[in-house]
Amino acid sequence: MGKTLAEKVLSASSNEDARAGNIVVARLDLVFVQDTTGPLAVRQFDEAGLTALHNPERTLVFLDHSAPSPVRQLSNDHMFLRSFAEEKGAVLSDIGEGVCHQIVAESFASPGEVIVGSDSHTVTAGALGAFATGMGSTDIAISMALGKTWLRVPEAIRVTASGHFSPGVYAKDFILHLIGLIGADGATYKSLEFGGEAIAAMSMSGRLTVANMAIEAGAKVGLFPSDSVTENYLKSQGRGEKYIALSPDPDATYENTIEIDASQ
Repeated sequence: MGKTLAEKVLSASSNEDARAGNIVVARLDLVFVQDTTGPLAVRQFDEAGLTALHNPERTLVFLDHSAPSPVRQLSNDHMFLRSFAEEKGAVLSDIGEGVCHQIVAESFASPGEVIVGSDSHTVTAGALGAFATGMGSTDIAISMALGKTWLRVPEAIRVTASGHFSPGVYAKDFILHLIGLIGADGATYKSLEFGGEAIAAMSMSGRLTVANMAIEAGAKVGLFPSDSVTENYLKSQGRGEKYIALSPDPDATYENTIEIDASQ
């Protein structure tokens, strides 16, 4: 029986036959926090008696959501996160260097990886074929220390977009249309997996837009296949060696299939 994109990525990262509904322990390729949720994760890290990061070079600390800081407490949080990054050897992205989701896409996320972050829009990296999802502070603290986490393999909803978008219609319109069809909780803990002619022609910026908003339908992940668009994007960022082709199997099993005529 074939596998969905989510099942393929989680099978590879767990060395198990990951199937929808199974619990797997997945190896993590990237863990990150940002400045509004990161302080709680770091405090959980300390309170749990954890002392070291599993992979400092793939643990990122972003000062981006409250930058520059508007109030004293957030300034203290920035100091706290800077101190943690320096002490543990994590990668610090300081004020003015960019927003976490864009930097992760440009410089870190690659097809087939498993990425967790202390932000619901971590799902953005699904545009590159990475199983990327947000998690709570305690889970992120443990993930930073162990380099792995448990996940229930999500059921998948296949979204096929045929045809071509009309002039003036863009990726944001597409994902808003989809959310309108299924509702704000229509994909709760599901893997939204995109394909079809209109998706194959969609730019990486468009894919990032769609993946980013998968969480607005409750999805655990929003996944795109890794194809020539992915390869060209990685090459443009100087990371062409990170490309691997990734697509669902033709006989993969989906909980539901939604077909959308992009021209409409």
